[in-house]
Amino acid sequence: MTVDGAVSAESGAGLLVLLGIAAGDDADIAARLATKVANLRIFENEEGKFNRSLLDVGGEALVVSQFTLLADTGRGNRPSFTEAARPEVAEPLYERFCRSLRETGVRVETGVFGAYMAVRLVNDGPVTIILET
Repeated sequence: MTVDGAVSAESGAGLLVLLGIAAGDDADIAARLATKVANLRIFENEEGKFNRSLLDVGGEALVVSQFTLLADTGRGNRPSFTEAARPEVAEPLYERFCRSLRETGVRVETGVFGAYMAVRLVNDGPVTIILET
């Protein structure tokens, strides 16, 4: 990932977590979601079944704050982001999520909150999941 042309974070095999924080989310939700991400069985075992977690495979996580995931596109052609938490609320919850994920034993790299980031992804497999609490 780069910010202003400089590499700001790199992550090995594991997950790219695009984290959208909604108005009304709290520290408990952030911590529960981090535990869920660490333990979600979405990596294949020897039989090709999704039966291994990020912890099981020793994977890493690159966590990027992404308020645009909360876009409401139901009316008109311009998305509304009123469901997204305000930055002064979202940033501490983003940090809490990252800290909680680290506490599970996952190596975590982070984006730069609120910055324009260029994220490169090698999507090795068919798994893209939306997690909600």
